[in-house]
Parts: sequence; structure tokens; C-alpha cells
Amino acid sequence: MPYHADVIGSLLRPSYLSEARAALAAGRMSDEEFKRIEDRAVDQAIAMQEGCGLDVINDGELRRFSFLDHLLGDMEGVADIPGAPITFHGPDPAQDWEWQPPVTVTGRIRPKGPMMTIEEFSYARGRARVPVKMTMPSPLVMYGAWSPEHSRAAYSDPFELFADAAEIIRAEARELARLGCTYIQIDSPDLGTLVDPENRALREGLGISTERTLTEGVDIINSVADVPGVTFGLHICKGNNKSTWIATGGYDFTADKVFTRSPNFDVFLLEYDDERSGSFEPLVNVPDDKVVVLGLVSSKVTEIEPADELIARIDEASRYVGRERLALSTQCGFSPVSIGGNLISEEIQQRKLELVADVAHKVW
Repeated sequence: MPYHADVIGSLLRPSYLSEARAALAAGRMSDEEFKRIEDRAVDQAIAMQEGCGLDVINDGELRRFSFLDHLLGDMEGVADIPGAPITFHGPDPAQDWEWQPPVTVTGRIRPKGPMMTIEEFSYARGRARVPVKMTMPSPLVMYGAWSPEHSRAAYSDPFELFADAAEIIRAEARELARLGCTYIQIDSPDLGTLVDPENRALREGLGISTERTLTEGVDIINSVADVPGVTFGLHICKGNNKSTWIATGGYDFTADKVFTRSPNFDVFLLEYDDERSGSFEPLVNVPDDKVVVLGLVSSKVTEIEPADELIARIDEASRYVGRERLALSTQCGFSPVSIGGNLISEEIQQRKLELVADVAHKVW
């Protein structure tokens, strides 16, 4: 570490994979046939990323419905009651839409099935020629599934729920480490969206204190990364679905707490694709032993960023973090949910990843 040409996670699902998943759900395809098609999609995702020249790859999260599957997927202690509505915004207010977590916590949470990342990592490691990164959600992403009405019988306090979620993620990280995984990314839209007053108000309305989130909550997230032999990255995201976002705001609001209360994390992967992310100045709060991956290349828009502009922005960021402790990536994944990825083509996706690798190898 660092990998100067880094990758965030999800990739657009090929149409043949989406069609196969629908056929499986409808009973028109066997599990065995679907698995062969899923493996083919992962093989192509790995080959594409390696062909782009990235220093590290993953399987595109192609085996998942969403990046939240570990905590909002097949879990005991939840009921099919939609959670608190969260608003996604687009450049035009007419593009705004609401997303609700599909479940609400009603009991003590516990996974029903085996750890999903074990198959993901074992398969990708056997196919890849470069290091494989695994991604899992922050335990605090469950804030939208917390209900003062339905959840208190099991958890008198939402932070008790977050602590249980952290143990689930940490157990999976330990098993990945045992299998030889050396790089795990925790996806944290819960911290990224906290910069926006609208999202803070939503959580405060659920009884989830902003002050506690930035202290006790950050400590809970940090506890996930207490696994020897693994480089942990914290990806701070402001929401990403169908080329829309949840939050607007720079890192000034969270930098002094998040960067200094996260000693178990080695890498901070930060969205910096447009003016919504603010300036690089808050990076002065990053401890000297940490790496910052600049998410300068947008996974939301079709325009290809000029390489010289990216290099100029890296130069600007190096005023606050030493150049050798910087790296480059897209600002987020391309399809955090299997249906309705960002509004770009697979060709543009590949060109964006090639751009990340080309600029990184030029700069470093």
C-alpha cells in the first residue's frame, strides 16, 4: 500500500446477468445454470479491470443485490416494513426521488445464512492476477432501518443496534483475513451524508444524535477494522444511485472527528468529483500515517474528465497530504444496487477506469 490506481467497488450489471437473475427468480432457470452465468460476469469484470491497468480490483459486487446486503439482506430480526424515507437528489429537482430501506429492525439482528463475501473473495482471488479488494457496509448504514416505534423492544438505543451490526461485519472481516484477504473497504454513506442538514434532521428525528454519531458512532465503525494483517479503507460516500445523490457538503463538518477517531483505518477513500464535496482543506486533519484516495473521476456522468485537470487537482490536494500518501479512484461505484445503475454505459465505465489507471501511473 498504497495502491495509487484504486477502485471503489460496484460495476454496472451486464444485461445478460440481469436477465438471468430475473429468470432465476421466476423459476425459469436452475441455480446451477445461473451460477455459471454469474461466474462468467465476474470473470469479465476482473479481466476488464485488469485490462484497464488498475493496481487492485474486485468482483464488481456482481453477486449482490446491493452493497447493503450484509446488513439489510437475509437477516433475522427484521420485518418487511419500509424504513425511513431518504431523498436522492439530481441536478434538476424533477429528478429527486425517495428510497426507503426495505426492512425495519424489530428484533436482535443475526445473519440467516453463510457469509456472502467468502464465495466472492475465494472465486475472485483464484481468477485475479492483481490484489483483490473486498467491500462491506458500515454498521451505521442501518440508521434508516431503525424505528423508534418498532425497534426499541429489541434495542433500547440505536447505538446498541449499530454495535451488533459491527460485530457481524467484523466477524466476516476476520474470516476474509483467514482466507488471505489483505484489503477490505468499509462503505460509509452514513458518515458521508451526515454533512447535509437534511440528512442530519432525518436522523435526529429518529432519535439518532449527530454528536453521538460523530463520537460513539465513529468508534463503532472503527471497531470493525480491528483485524490484524488487513489494510482497511473507509469509503465516505454522499449517496450514489441512478446518478443521483443524498447529500451536499464538504468534509469540514466531519473531518476532525472522522479522521482522528479512526486509527484502525489505513486509507480514506473520499468523494471529490464535484463542488458538492467542498475543498481539500479539511485533509489537514488526516494523520500522517494514512493514505487518501481522491475520488476525482465521477461514476455518475458520461463526460470524461481531462487528465490534465485531474493532475492539477492532485497537485492541489498534495498541499495538504503528501503526494506519496495520495491515490486516485472514481468517486463511488457504478451500480451500488443491481437494478438501476448510474446513467452511463459500460463503455464509459471502462474508459473512466482506464483514466484512473493512466493518470495514477503518470503521477506516481
